[in-house]
Amino acid sequence: MSFTTRPTLTGTVGMVSTTHWLASQSAMRMLELGGNAADGAVAAGLVLQVVEPHLNGPGGDLPLIVASADDPTPRVLCGQGPAPAGATPEHFASVGLDRVPGSGPLATAVPGAFDAWMVLLRDRGTMSARTVAEPALHYARHGHPVLERVCRTIETVRDLFTESWPTSADQWLPGGVVPTPGSLVTNIAWADTLERLLAEEDAAGGSREQGLEAVRRAWSQGFVAEAVDAFVRQPSRHSGGQVLPGVLTAQDMAGFEATWEDAVTLDWHGHTIAKTGPWGQGPALLQVLQMVDAAGATDLDTADGVHTLVEAWKLAMADREAWLGDSADVPLGDLLDPGYAAQRASLIGPDASLELRPGSPGGRPPRIAAQARLVEGAPDVDASVGEPTVQRESASPGARPAPPADPQVAADGETRGDTCHVDVVDRWGMLVSATPSGGWLQSSPFIPEVGLALGSRLQMAWLEQGLPSSLVPGRRPRTTLTPTLVLRDGIPVLACGSPGGDQQDQWQSVFLLRHLVGGLSLQEAIDAPQLHTTSFPGSFHPRATEPGVVVVESRLDPAVTEKLRRRGHRVVEEGPWSLGRMCAVARDPRTGIVSAGANPRGMQGYAVGR
Repeated sequence: MSFTTRPTLTGTVGMVSTTHWLASQSAMRMLELGGNAADGAVAAGLVLQVVEPHLNGPGGDLPLIVASADDPTPRVLCGQGPAPAGATPEHFASVGLDRVPGSGPLATAVPGAFDAWMVLLRDRGTMSARTVAEPALHYARHGHPVLERVCRTIETVRDLFTESWPTSADQWLPGGVVPTPGSLVTNIAWADTLERLLAEEDAAGGSREQGLEAVRRAWSQGFVAEAVDAFVRQPSRHSGGQVLPGVLTAQDMAGFEATWEDAVTLDWHGHTIAKTGPWGQGPALLQVLQMVDAAGATDLDTADGVHTLVEAWKLAMADREAWLGDSADVPLGDLLDPGYAAQRASLIGPDASLELRPGSPGGRPPRIAAQARLVEGAPDVDASVGEPTVQRESASPGARPAPPADPQVAADGETRGDTCHVDVVDRWGMLVSATPSGGWLQSSPFIPEVGLALGSRLQMAWLEQGLPSSLVPGRRPRTTLTPTLVLRDGIPVLACGSPGGDQQDQWQSVFLLRHLVGGLSLQEAIDAPQLHTTSFPGSFHPRATEPGVVVVESRLDPAVTEKLRRRGHRVVEEGPWSLGRMCAVARDPRTGIVSAGANPRGMQGYAVGR
C-alpha cells in the first residue's frame, strides 16, 4: 500500500466529501437521521453558503448530477440562471461597456442555487427544508470559525467595501476590522431570511412537497425577489470603476426555476461518464478522454502522457470557445463522434502548440469571438473580478516563477478559479455530485435586507452576437461548473468533482485517468501530482490567454517536467500541494461498500462516513 495523506474511507452507511469539514459533517448528520444522499447534499450545500461565503452563496449558481440504484439514469439539475431580460448587448453598449464586467450587479445572472437545492430536496429527498437547513441556520445565526482564506479575501477587497460597497463593509468589516481567522463570524440577515423562508414551509400545511413549494415561492416571487429588485436598482461600482444600476428584476426571478435535463454521456474504459449539457464545459472533458485514448497515451507518469493530455485540453478548449453554449445549434453529436476525436487527436504533435485551433465538427466552419483571440498581457488587479483566486501554498523552493508575459499566473502560484463541491453516496445507492458557486461576498454588494450577494456569471457571455456563448436575454451563460457522475454496467458507482474555474475538468481528467485507468484508489488518485494548462481563452474577466503555459505541482517527476520544457511547454512549477480540490465518493454495487476521498490541499476539504 502506498502512502496517502488520508485514508480512503470505507463503510456501509454513507459517505460525504466536500470542500469544507462542517459541510461534510452536516451532510453526514442527515444520513445518520435516515435521510438519503439528496437530503445530505442539500444540507451540505446550505452550509457551504455560510462557511465558504468567498466561494459561493444563495445568490449564485448550481449544476448537479444525481442517479441511484433504483433509478440509474443520470439526471442533471440545472440551477444555472439565465441572463435577465434587460441584459442586452444594446444596454451594455449604451453605458459604454464592450464586455460584461467581472463584478457588480450588471454581471449577475438570475440566481439559481437556492432554488436548485430546494428542487433536489423536493424531487429526490425525503426531509423537510427545516431539517436540512438546521446546520446552516445555526452557523449563520450563532457563528462559525471563519477560514483564513475568507479573511484574506475580505482584506483584498477592503477598500472596495469601505469606499464603494458600504453594505458589504457593514457585514464583513465589523467595526472596520477584517475578522481574525478562527473567530466566530455570523450572517444574521441570512439567518433571518432562512427563518422567514422556513416559516412559509411551516405555514403551508399539507404534504412535504407543498411546504417546499411555499419556500420556493417566497424566494422567487416573495420577499427575497422584492428585496433583490429594489437593491439592484441602486447604482453600484463595477469592475472598471463604472457606477451603474443592474438590470435583474423580481420578474426575472419569478420566471426562473431549476430544471431537470438528460446528462451527456460517454462510454469509456468500461464506464459511462455523465456530464452536464453544452451550457457547461462538461462535454470538453468527454472530448479529452476520447482524444487521449485515440492518441494511445494515458499514462500520466510519462512525459508522453502528460504532453498528450495537455495538448488534448488545448484542442477541446478551442472547441469550447467555438461550439459550446446555451444554443440549439451546438453540434454535440459531431463533437463527441469517435471519428472527430481521432481527427483532433491526430493534430497532437511532438511539440507544444501555441495556437488556438478550433475544429470543424460535421464540416461546420468554427467561429471564435474576436476578443477571445486577443492575448492580453496585463494582469487584472481588481480583486473583485473573475472567480475567486485558488488559494494554495506558495511555490516550492527553487520553483520556476511564471514567465513575465503570463497575465494571470502569479509567481506565488495563484490563479483565478475556485468554488465549492459536494459529493454524497448513501446506503441505498444514490449518488449526488454538485458544484455550487457564485454569489461570492466579493462579486456584488451585500443586500442587507436578505443577507446575500448576487453572482457574476454573465461575465462568461460575449457581447458579440452569433456565438453559442453570446449574451442573449433568457439564455444561460456557459458556466465552468462541471460535476461528474460515473456508472459501471448501468449502475452509478462514482461521484466526483473539483472547484477551479477553467481547471475543474482538467483536474478531474487527471483523477479519472489515474483512478479508472491507472487503478489508483480514490485517495491515491486525489493525492497524485496535479497539472493544467491555461493556453486558451479564460472564462473569467478579462478572458486572458496564456499560450503554451502548463502549470504543474513541483512533486511531478522532474524528468517529466524537463521533457515538457524541451517540447516547448512554458512550465510553471507551483507548490508541491497546490493544485485542485478534488472530492470523490463511490459505491461498489456488488458488496454495497461505500468509500470516499478528499483533497488535502489547503487543509480544508474533508470526507466523512461510516
